[in-house]
Amino acid sequence: MSISFTFNGRPLETSPGQSVGAALTSNGITAWRSTRKGGRPRGLFCGIGVCFDCLVTVDGVGNQRACLAEVGDGMVVDGVEPLEGDRG
Repeated sequence: MSISFTFNGRPLETSPGQSVGAALTSNGITAWRSTRKGGRPRGLFCGIGVCFDCLVTVDGVGNQRACLAEVGDGMVVDGVEPLEGDRG
């Protein structure tokens, strides 16, 4: 069984019970926002909810930590500031 979700409009699949961060990483997406200063890519860093490097928008709710949010079927995930080259 797999779960379908979208990231920046791109359909993806993952296993049930995964965090959004794990689901993105397992689909080869390792960065989904960039820093304000310098535009450096950010994705998972600590993986346990201590830092804020993995922020995403989940179903229209911003500033969600991808490492803590469990991915759900039909979920819509967007990067805070989609990186150049992540056009799907």
